[in-house]
This record gives sequence, C-alpha cells and structure tokens, in this order.
Amino acid sequence: MDRTLLRPTGLSRLPDFLHLTRLDRPIGTWLLMWPTLWALWVAAAGIPERRVLLIFIAGVYLMRAAGCVVNDYADRHFDGHVKRTKDRPLATGRITEGEAQVVFAALVLAAFVLVWFTNLFTVMLSLVGVVLAFIYPFMKRYTHLPQLFLGAAFSWAIPMAFGAVLGEVPFEAWLLFAANVTWTVAYDTEYAMVDRDDDLRIGIKSTAVLFGHADRLMIALLQGLTLVLLAWAGARLALGAFFWLGLAAMAATFVHQQALIRHRERNRCFQAFLNNHWSGLLVFAGIALALWPTAG
Repeated sequence: MDRTLLRPTGLSRLPDFLHLTRLDRPIGTWLLMWPTLWALWVAAAGIPERRVLLIFIAGVYLMRAAGCVVNDYADRHFDGHVKRTKDRPLATGRITEGEAQVVFAALVLAAFVLVWFTNLFTVMLSLVGVVLAFIYPFMKRYTHLPQLFLGAAFSWAIPMAFGAVLGEVPFEAWLLFAANVTWTVAYDTEYAMVDRDDDLRIGIKSTAVLFGHADRLMIALLQGLTLVLLAWAGARLALGAFFWLGLAAMAATFVHQQALIRHRERNRCFQAFLNNHWSGLLVFAGIALALWPTAG
C-alpha cells in the first residue's frame, strides 16, 4: 500500500506534527522542566532573572520536542510493532523521514539561538546537550541502559542553568545532576515496564528488560539514591524546612509508585510513570519556598 495515501494535507496535518513533537502530551516536558527550575532557583539563590527564566522555559519546550522527533525517527521501523506506539505518525507514514529531519533541525536551531542570549560558557555546555539528545534514542540498539543516556540528556539543563546564572558549575550542581539522572532512570524504567513484552519480542533493550524480576527493587534503590543525593545537596546549600518537607513529599510519591507497580500491570506502571510529575513539582516547591526572598 502506498503510504502517501495515509497522509493528510494542509492544516489537517497539524495534529500529526503535534503528536510527533509530543506538544499534545506535556508529561515529558514537565519532567524536564522541574529539574531545570530546581537548578535556576538554587543558582540564583532565590527567584532567577526573568530573561534567563524565559530562555530556559522556552528551551525546555524546544529540546523536549526535538528529543521526541529524533526518538521517533530512530524507532520508525520498530514503533509499528509496539502496542503503545503503533499509531505514531512516522510509523504510519503520515509524516516522512525528511520532514522529521527538518523539524528536528529547526527545533535545535531555535534552541541554539536562545542559548546565545546567555553566555559563551553556557553555549559550549549546550553543545553537549544536543549530542546527548541525539544519541539517546539509538542507545537501545546497543545497550540495556538507554535510560542512563536519557537521564544525562534530561539532566544537562542543570549545569547549563548554573552556567547561565553563575558562569560556573559548582559541586552542588553536579549533585543535583546526579540526583536527576538516578530519578530519570527510575521513572523511565517504570515507563519501559509498559512495553517490556513488546521490547522482548522485537529485541529492543531497556533497563526494564535488564532488571527483569528485580525491576521493583532496582527502581526502589534508584529512588532512594535520588533522595540521598538531593538531601546531600540540600544540606550543603543549607536549605530550610520547606526543602526537607518537599523532599519528604517526593519520598511519599515514590512509595505510592511502588504500590502502583507491585503487580507490574501495564496501565498501573504507566500511572506510576505519570506520578513523577508530582515528585518533581514537590521538590521544586520545597526549593522555591526555602529560597523565597524575605524583606531585608
């Protein structure tokens, strides 16, 4: 069958491009946004400069969209065999490979233009971020740890935020970076548990496949390490009670997620993944309130 027959025309193509960039599904954007905001608030020791805040918010949307495009491009020959992804526009032919390449290039270029309004140090850091965003989707062909590469890609905005505000990346920034990597591996393993049966059938690698029946234990260990690293950063930064309350609330969401994935049911594993939005928001609320400016 000619795939071009499946392709709509004109403005009717807009939903397919929204789906390709996941702008219609903001969960990934928020999971990238929260640690970026953690870093901006900590680096600024309070509310960051408006210009920097807007640059990073826009950058999060652009780079998350770019990451989704390259992910679908890398998986275009596999998505049609997976229940959750079989209707994606690249898999069905509703968007061509060439169009996806153009969209990816445009998004990355727009993000790169934004970062030029910060400083040269941040611009140099951004080059690493682009490489991480590009290579992550291909790692599932070669390693059972693609979630580790996703964690690095999703965390790279942290050193960039410190670079934009301070012109350097202090030790506390790397603690936040490490904490976000472990958190990302944990929640993306929950996400990978949704597709594990399909991944095993078609030969896709993931931490969910690697961990097997130890998946819940490994997720718990990663979540525990996330809390330890965030606590270490909070102690070094002398953050107050609000931060510790936010961290305790994050721990409560992790307990809830463990209950959701207890029987490894597809829908409940996906619910556990979605719940991480609240994990990140609660930590941000704790940091923001702890650093809230007070009258002199």
